[in-house]
Amino acid sequence: MYSPSTFVLPPLADLEERAEVVALPMRVPFRGVTTREALLIDAPSQWAEFAPFPEYEPAESSLWLRSAIHFGYGGGDIGGGTDLSERWVPVNATIPAVDAAADPGVIDDLMARYPGCTTVKIKVAEKTALAKDPAASMRQDIQRVRAVREWYAEQGVVAPRIRMDANGGWTVRQALEVVETLAADGPLDYVEQPCPSTAELAEVRQSLMRRGLFVRVAADEAIRKSGDPLAAVREVTEAGACDVAVLKVPPLGGVDQLRRVATEVAKRGISITVSSALDTVVGLGAGLQAAASLFHVDDDGMVAEPNAAGLATGTLFESDLAERQIVDGRIQACAVAPESDRLVEFRVTGERREWWMDRLRATYRILESQEAL
Repeated sequence: MYSPSTFVLPPLADLEERAEVVALPMRVPFRGVTTREALLIDAPSQWAEFAPFPEYEPAESSLWLRSAIHFGYGGGDIGGGTDLSERWVPVNATIPAVDAAADPGVIDDLMARYPGCTTVKIKVAEKTALAKDPAASMRQDIQRVRAVREWYAEQGVVAPRIRMDANGGWTVRQALEVVETLAADGPLDYVEQPCPSTAELAEVRQSLMRRGLFVRVAADEAIRKSGDPLAAVREVTEAGACDVAVLKVPPLGGVDQLRRVATEVAKRGISITVSSALDTVVGLGAGLQAAASLFHVDDDGMVAEPNAAGLATGTLFESDLAERQIVDGRIQACAVAPESDRLVEFRVTGERREWWMDRLRATYRILESQEAL
C-alpha cells in the first residue's frame, strides 16, 4: 500500500482525455519484449507515463498509475527547494542478453550508445535460453561479460563497474558457478537478483563471502514485486540477503514512494540504485528526478552522487519519442515531452488503444477504492 501524502486522484475522464497510447519497437528483445507499449498522459504539470507490463493485473498496475499521476499532476516539492532538473545523474550502460561469441561486433555497437559510461549492467540468465540448455546459457553469459570487460580494456578504462542482472533466473548453484568464474577475471560491482527468493539471495551472498569473493548481491524483484516494499526491505535486510536495493519508481507508486523506501534502505546500511522499468523517454523523467533527489552532502562537505542509475534504457529502442543525451556518462534530470512527429509515428489506435484504455479504467478503480478507505 502506498502512502497517500501529496496525492490527489484526478477525474477518470480527465485522464482519458489526456491519454495517448504508443508502441516503440526494441532494437533487440529485452526481457522477452520486442515492442514496448505505453500509455502517455499529457498532464497539467508535465507529460507522464503509465506502462505496466501486459501480464500485470490491475492491483499491481495501480502503483504504476499512481506514479504517473503523482509525476504528471504535481506531487509536491521533491527537491526541497532545489531545482532537480539542473542535475546530471550518472547512469550505467545496459547490455541485453546478446550472443557475443556469434556476433563479435555487437558489444562495440551497443557500448557506442553510452558515451562516458564506466558502469555497465549486463543481462544474464535469459529465460528461454536457460530453459533450453542451462549449461550453454551460462557459457554465453560468461562470454558476454568477458566481452564487455575486454571492450573496456581496449578503451583504456582500468576499473569499470560491472553488474550482472539475472532477474531471478538462476538456482543458487548456477549463480555461484557463474559469479565465481567471472570474479576470477576481475572485480564485479554486484549481481542483481541472481535467484527468485529472499532465502536464496541470502544463501548466495553468504556463500560468496565464505569463498572470499567480494561481490555484492542486489535485490530487485524481491522488493519490487512485493505488495509492501517497506516490509520487503526489512525482510531482505534482516535475512542478510542483499547489499544493494534496486528501486524503480513506477512499481513503487511514485517518486515520493521511492524516496520513502530509500530512507528505510539507507537506515539499514544498504546501497541504492535507481533503475528503469523499460520506460520511454517520458517515463524516465520520474526515475531521473528520484535519482537526482538522492544527491547528498557528505561529511567533508562534498556533494556525493548516487550510484550510477539504470536510466539510460532509451538506447534499447529503435527510436524513442524524444532525445535524452548521455554526456560523459550522465543524463540531465529534466522532464521531456514527446516530439509531435514521433508521437504521430508511434501512436497506437484501434484495438490496442482500447485495450490500454480499458486497462486504465480498471486500474483507476483500484486507486479510487483505496482513496475511499
